[in-house]
Amino acid sequence: MPETPDHDHDLHGRFSVVPAAYVVFLRGQTHTREVLLQLRQGTGYMDDHWACAAAGHVERGESVFAAAAREAEEEVALTDVVLTPLTAMQRSNNTGLAIDERVDYFFACTAWTGEPRIVEPDKCADLRWFRLDSLPDPVVPHELAVLTGVRDGALQPIVTHGF
Repeated sequence: MPETPDHDHDLHGRFSVVPAAYVVFLRGQTHTREVLLQLRQGTGYMDDHWACAAAGHVERGESVFAAAAREAEEEVALTDVVLTPLTAMQRSNNTGLAIDERVDYFFACTAWTGEPRIVEPDKCADLRWFRLDSLPDPVVPHELAVLTGVRDGALQPIVTHGF
C-alpha cells in the first residue's frame, strides 16, 4: 500500500511549509513614500488588522510571481503589475503544525494598470494609502516587520519571524 502524506511531511518525510506571495504597492518619493494597505475582515486570520493590499497562497504548479500577479488582480483589481523582489521571510507560529510554518515572498510594485479598489468586500473593510512613516495600528506583525524594513532601507534579502 503506498504511503500517503500527512499534514506535516511529504512522501519522503521532509518537513513542508506553506508558500505565500505578498505585493507591497508603493507610490511617491522616498521621504513621502506611501503603501497601499487593506483592513482585514471576515477572514478568520488577523481580522481588524491592516495588511498588504494583495497577498495569498501560492497554488500548486504556480510560480510565486504568477501568484502575486493573480492576487493583485483578485484582491484590488490591478493588472500588469511590475514586481521587484523585496525579501523572503521564513515564518513560524511555533505550533508544530505545517500550516503554521510559512515562507512568504514579498514583492515591491510601483507600476501597474488600473485603479486599486476593494474586490472582496467580505474580506476587506477598507483600502487606503498610508505613508510608510505613519502606518496605522495595528498592522499584521510579520508584514509590519517588512514595511518597517522598507521604510528604513534596512530590509535584508532573507529574514525570519517568529523564531
